[in-house]
Formats: sequence, structure tokens, C-alpha cells
Amino acid sequence: MTEQTPHTPPEPDEHPRNVLDRAIIKVSHLLSWLFIATVFISFYEVVMRYLFDSPTTWVHETASFIGGSLFIIGGIYAFAANRHVRVVLVYDAVSSQTRKYLNLVHHLVGLAFASMLAYSSYSLAKEAWFAPWGELRLETSGSVLNAPYPALLKGLIFIALCILVLQFVLHLIQELMGLRNKDDV
Repeated sequence: MTEQTPHTPPEPDEHPRNVLDRAIIKVSHLLSWLFIATVFISFYEVVMRYLFDSPTTWVHETASFIGGSLFIIGGIYAFAANRHVRVVLVYDAVSSQTRKYLNLVHHLVGLAFASMLAYSSYSLAKEAWFAPWGELRLETSGSVLNAPYPALLKGLIFIALCILVLQFVLHLIQELMGLRNKDDV
């Protein structure tokens, strides 16, 4: 048995399908450098705490915020780069025409799910950003640092889900055009 099944096309490492996907991939590559910044500030905390007995109040929350933000962005990156999870046992065993229909179902279900998540995350972000009387008041962590990281993360989740909805719409349009033109998408 060969490494690829007869119907499996070779896929490039990153397969952006439109301008939005390309922009997400470029921005994500730049933001990925923040993982290294997180390592450096965590190393700084270890040195300060264990060598100088002078722990910081900001490193843990900041590193958690940066890491959480990057993982949120990683979701839209995975979809833009065509690296999202799929059941390849089924997907690789079917013809390219059947894959088009599977992609169509995937995009319709994904659009519905992402839309519901975006709607729900709007409520969470609104509560984290505004007081009940409408005044801007960012939710804070409640720690010694008391940074507005929870509000910023909830806002980022909402924005990322809105982008994901837009990605699903654009991919769905491409799938429908591909079915109509009988092109491989």
C-alpha cells in the first residue's frame, strides 16, 4: 500500500484560498514571535524569583494572556491554512467530486456553529467591556496586577469568531462556485 490513497491529492503546507486567508496567515506568522517573547519573560520570572528572590507580579498573567491570545488566533490560522481537523479516514477514501459535497456540508455546519459561537461571545464580550449602565469598564483579573486581560481575551474571542464566520462564508462561496463550474476547489 502506498503512502497516499488513490484519491488523495498532495496538499501544500499552507493552502490559503482567498485574500482573507493570506492576510490571516501573514499576521499569524508575525504574531507567532510572541511565543518567544513569552518564553523570555517566563525565563525572566524564574531568574528573578529563584536567583534574586524577587518575584514579579506581572509575568504569569501576561504570559497566560499572550499564550491564550495566540491560541485563539491559531483557530482562524488553522482554517486559513487548511490545517483544521477532518476525518481523513472518510475524506481520503472518496472521490474528488464527493469531497466537494463533504466540503459543502462542512462549511454549512461550520458556518452555523461559528455564527452561534460569535453571537454568544458577543454577550460575554459586551459584559466584560461595559458596565450594566453602559459605561466603558473593562473586566479585570482581580489579582495584584488587576490587568484587563479577561476583557481583552473575550473581545479577541468575539473578533476571531467573526473572522471565522467570514472565512466560512468565503469558503462556502468558493465551494459553490467550484461545484457550479465543476472545478477542484
